[in-house]
This record gives sequence, C-alpha cells and structure tokens, in this order.
Amino acid sequence: MLQSIRDNSQSIVAKVIVGLIVVTFALFGVESLVSLTTGTKAPATVNGVEIGDQELFRAVELQRRQLLAQMGANADPAALDDNLIRTMVLDRLIDDAVLVQSASEQGMAISPQMLDQMIVSTGDFQLDGSFNRDQFEAVLRNVGLTPLTYRDYLRRETLIEQEKSGYQLSAFVTDDQLKNLLALDRQTRDMAWFEVPAAPVRAQIKVTDAEIAARYETQRDLYQTEEQVSIRYLLLDKASLLGDIEVSDAELQGQYQQVLASFSSDEEREAAHILIEVSDAQDAAAAEAKAQALKKQLDDGADFAALAKANSDDPGSAASGGELGLNARGMFVGPFEDALFAMKEEGEVSEPVRTEFGYHLIKLGKIVQTEPPSFDDMKAELREQILTQKGESRYVEQLERLADVTFSSGNLEEPADELQLEIQTSEPFGRAGGSDAVSANPRVLAAAFSAELINDGVNSAPIELDAGRSVVIRVQEHLRPRQQTQDEVADVIHQELLEEKTAARIDALAGELLDQLKQGADMAELAAAQNQSLTELADVSRASPDLAAEVRAELFRMPQPQADATSYASVELNSGGRAIVALKGVKVPNLDDAVSADELKAMRAYLAGRQGQQDYQDLVRTLKDAAEIEKN
Repeated sequence: MLQSIRDNSQSIVAKVIVGLIVVTFALFGVESLVSLTTGTKAPATVNGVEIGDQELFRAVELQRRQLLAQMGANADPAALDDNLIRTMVLDRLIDDAVLVQSASEQGMAISPQMLDQMIVSTGDFQLDGSFNRDQFEAVLRNVGLTPLTYRDYLRRETLIEQEKSGYQLSAFVTDDQLKNLLALDRQTRDMAWFEVPAAPVRAQIKVTDAEIAARYETQRDLYQTEEQVSIRYLLLDKASLLGDIEVSDAELQGQYQQVLASFSSDEEREAAHILIEVSDAQDAAAAEAKAQALKKQLDDGADFAALAKANSDDPGSAASGGELGLNARGMFVGPFEDALFAMKEEGEVSEPVRTEFGYHLIKLGKIVQTEPPSFDDMKAELREQILTQKGESRYVEQLERLADVTFSSGNLEEPADELQLEIQTSEPFGRAGGSDAVSANPRVLAAAFSAELINDGVNSAPIELDAGRSVVIRVQEHLRPRQQTQDEVADVIHQELLEEKTAARIDALAGELLDQLKQGADMAELAAAQNQSLTELADVSRASPDLAAEVRAELFRMPQPQADATSYASVELNSGGRAIVALKGVKVPNLDDAVSADELKAMRAYLAGRQGQQDYQDLVRTLKDAAEIEKN
C-alpha cells in the first residue's frame, strides 16, 4: 500500500493536486506553517541577507505560470525543466538582492503612500476607471501573488529602477565624442575585391592513407563511440482509451442539467439617446434647459430619431437617430446605465440624465433576455465533455495500475499482458536523444542513462511525456563508449585533413596575392588569373547591402591609406574561400551639411542612453563581484 502511494505520487493527477495545494498555500499566506521546518539553510544569502525558501518558491511558481502562458492553450507542464527554472530564478533573485541593497545604501527609498498610489493607478486593478479591491486581488491571485508579496515585489522593483534611472539619466556625451562617432558612422569607403574560391583549391588536394594512419595514431583518444542505450517500453496513451467508452442519454441529460444550473441569464437593452453637451459655450443650466425642452417635444409626439439627428451633440450616434444598439450592463457610465435599466416599457424616454458628458435623453428600445442553449444544440459538446471526463478517469486508473504492476515486476511482459499494452523497442540512442518522441524526451533520457536502470536492470516509474501520455521504460542494452577502429573513422579523418590542407593552401595563395598587389601588380589581372571578376564599389557605407557582412566588416577595420596608396587585406568567407580586398579611399562627411540640429539632438540622447546603460551594467558587475554570495 505504501509503495503504491509512493508510485502514484509520480502521476499526473497527484502532481496537479500537489500543485493546487502549493498554490493555495502561496496565495493565502501559510508561510508560517512552512517556516516551522527549521534547520535547513536558505537557498542563498547575499551579504548576510537570506533569500528564503518561500521567496524562491513564489518566484519559481510565477516563472512557471508565465512560461506556460507563453506556451499557449496546449502547454505541457511536463516539458518544463524544474531544476533549470529554479537555477535561473535563484540567480535573478540574487541579482535583485544585490541591487536593492545598493539602492538602499544610496539612500533611495519609496514611501508606503507612493506604493499605494502606484497600485490604485494601475489600469489592471481598475473597473470603470476606479481602483477595485476585488479586481486587484483577482489579478494577483491569477499570477500567484498576495497583496503583501506584491507590495514587496513592487517596492523592490521600484528601488532597482530608481538607481538604474539615476545612472542612465545622468550619462552624457561631449560634443567631440558626438562628432567623432557621427563621422565614423557616416563615413564611406571606395574599394575593390575579388574572391579566391575554395573549391578549385580543394580539388587539387590529396590525402594519403599514411596521413590518415598518422592522424589516427596521434589522436586516437578522440575517436570514441558515443555511449548509447536501447530501451523497451510500455506507452499508455489516453487517446487510445476513448474508443470503447459509451455515453448514455441519462448521462447527457445529467450533464445538461448541470449546465442549466450554472447558466446565468443576461439582459440586454436596446438604447438610443440625445446628448446635450456641457461646454464653454453652453453651461450646465443651459444644457439642462435645452434637454427639458426636447423632452417636452417628445412628450407631445415628436419623432425621437429626427430630434436626435437635429440636436444631439454625440457625433457617433446623431446621424443614425441616436441609436446605440443592444448592450448589456457595464457598457455605459453609471448614471446613464442606471436610468436605462430602470425603465419598464419599450419606447419609454427618460427625464434628462446628467453624466460627465452632459445631459442625455434616453429612449429604451427592445429588451432581450438571453436564453440557455437547447439540449439538441449542446448534445455534441456534452458528449465530448463526458468522454473527456471518463477518459481522464480511465487514464488515471490505468496509470495507477501501470505504476503498481511495473514496480513489482521484473520485466515488462506481465504489465503488458495485464494492461493489454504493446511492448515497443527503440533504436540505440545517445545522451542527446533519439529521433522519436519517446527517446527524445528529456525525462526519458535522464531515466534511461541513470545508474539504477542501467546497473540494476529495473523498470522505471511512469514517466509523463505530456498531459495524455506516459511510459514505463527498461534498458534493453547499454553500449559503453569504445575505441573506434581506423577503418570506422577513416572518412572523418580524410575530411578533416582535406579541410585543413585546403585552408592552409588557400591562406598561402591569398598571402602571395597580397604580396603581388603590394609590389604593384594589377588587381584585375590577378582576379582574372583566378577565373574571377573584379568588383569595384564607391561610397560603401557600414550598412551597405552590396557586400557580404564579413567583407564589409573587414573593409571598415582596414587602415586608411596614405595619399594615393591603397590598403589590402585578405578575408575568410563563410563559403571557405578568401576575399582579396583593396581599400582605395575614405570619405568623411561634412557634419554641418549632413546632420540637422534635430538629428544631433536625437543622436546625443541615444548615445547618452547607451552610455548610461553601459555604466549601469558595469555597476551591476562590480556589485556582484564585491558581494558575499553563498548558494546552498
């Protein structure tokens, strides 16, 4: 029984339950219960200040929620590496602790009143433009925070931002720095180049068997096979359990009754209005008087739409006779909505209603009460819901049986017979994973290469591949690394030597071409000798699309030629060849003509911001290097 509980604690359902308990604890403040387990070290300390288990737990849970939200509706929690998330989050908390301590030492602070103002002015915490406590707590609950933990988080982030802003906003760029940087940025160059391709050189290279043998002998320790395993496994797939599930009419009716019990009927009302605006040209008294006059005309039988077209100050609805369409509660400002939903009869017109926009005459159109969907309309959806529920229940039941049987069994045959599952076998794969979904799964890889499965020859506990599939694996064969023979690696060594010889010969050829150019050879003739054409370009900028990135980068690294001389360089290309580059001239723009005052101002602000960011990054590195940080 105890062993069954231990095995079942690895199941998807158990993890979901435990996750819900943990989140509940985080949301409703049971830190005091957890804190009773004393005697363990905090995950980290920064200059003697602890980063506690609860702080780390909350941050990890928040990070998990954010990652799952980014992954979308079909997110698989099992795909997240909990150890990696914990490490990343702990490192971030250490950074934050260092920065908060630094900000506090600089005398920076934030008052409780300012925190309150920041919270109540946050749009996500407001309803109808005003702070709403229920909305505030609901938003926090959705991301795993309590009001207290959020206040602390906001305080820390604001302190960090204060110091960061101090560095960024105090940075500056001198006039000379700005002009020099602009001159470099706007500089253009005249150049010529041709390629020395690798293919013709490679075709002339020969690699002998003796060279292969010599390389093998000198580097034989490098030529080892990869450690591999092959596994046998049982795959439990929830989708395969749905085929013979039946859904009765009684179950459909029961599910439908649950829908009806939870259905909330909403009322929608069709409205039209005439707005008499309060403005500088028309005060409140005048606007109200005009609205009262229009109301009298309506009482005397005037057409509402005609009056709206002629008198309403709402440009969005006046042309259509004041029509606002069919709307539920929550669409209009308070006084308007209260008046609309207080009216009893279709066609009724309200007395003038004052809002922030002015005075409204509101006409009630039809009243529509939403009705629950019919049983026939929902039948397919209800069947799918019941199938999903039954499938989940059967999957959990089968997963528990799988865990029990495979734990006590010395093979996979017995569990396969009992659960009517097929034993599958993988091809050998290394620690990087195989080509199928099972052998590529990180959790499967960790289990397959564990000492327990390799040395003890036991079945694994159920491993979740995703929300609907789990496997139990058993190592069938463990292939240890071994020395490869020369014949096995001959092709690899041949290719290595070929590339090395090609690179050496093409470098030598490029060097010879550069020497000839420096001695006065004609560049076009040298290009022709390589069966290449010479490309000449003028006014090449740092962003020019006409050159390969590696050639353009080298062009702007080359020294400026003196007088009528030319500078030359060789550049390795991504293709393996070389580019022979000639720099013929450098042109520096006249900044007075090329850059406007607005551009200078914008560039100064941009460069100062970059400098401030760099200063702050240097501060962070310095603070971390000087801090006493201990991880446990």
